[in-house]
Amino acid sequence: MSRYDLTDFEWRVIEPLLPNKPRGVPRVDDRRVLNGIFWVLRSGAPWRDLPERYGRRTTCYNRFVRWRKAAVWDRLMDEIAKAHDGSVQMIDTSIVRVHQQGATGKKGDRDHSLGRSRGGLTTKIHALVDAQGRPIRLMLTAGQKSDIASAADMIADLPDGAMLLADKGYDANSLRVAIKERSAWANIPPKANRKEPICFSPFLYKARNLVERFFNKAKQFRRVATRYDKLAENYLAALKLVSVRIWLRGNESTS
Repeated sequence: MSRYDLTDFEWRVIEPLLPNKPRGVPRVDDRRVLNGIFWVLRSGAPWRDLPERYGRRTTCYNRFVRWRKAAVWDRLMDEIAKAHDGSVQMIDTSIVRVHQQGATGKKGDRDHSLGRSRGGLTTKIHALVDAQGRPIRLMLTAGQKSDIASAADMIADLPDGAMLLADKGYDANSLRVAIKERSAWANIPPKANRKEPICFSPFLYKARNLVERFFNKAKQFRRVATRYDKLAENYLAALKLVSVRIWLRGNESTS
């Protein structure tokens, strides 16, 4: 058993959330396929280097893509993230470098979430985490997009009475109004050029490092730390699968 493989606890949680197939030809063992997918995500190796113990690489890759298109990975994360503690939430972004093989996607109307900066091609991950640093919502944009550009969409489900922690990059009147409209609270340090006084608690702000810890955990998976996928949908699906693993590892350690 590889150290990248799902534990029995993780599998007991995931198995009931996967699609049922009561008829037709039985599909290849789900746990073995998922272990193969996680091996690629954690190691960062190309799919063609998948060890034989996980079966055919085409089976693992095709299952990953087919279930992404069927929103299986979206539903898996949404279901597991229902247990989040929404009383305090934190929002932040992290930039990842795009590998040259991820920059060869066909151009057109499709949004590949690729941005060009001095450091080359990049993608920006937007993450909203709960009071324990567990991911609630994830989004991708081009690397050069501002942090606050997607903030309103990220906090669309912020519950009444919740507190949102964010850094100075999110200090904008429009976001503060959006938070207030949800009967929630913003604890965001004011920018130096802000004229009117803003209520801010440095003590409560210390908890914001939990979102940074999430990014650190996610980037232990090399396919998250560097983007190799041409399609933003595949990269986001990989990020959501890694997020599911982070959730389950946290729950397993407390069970």
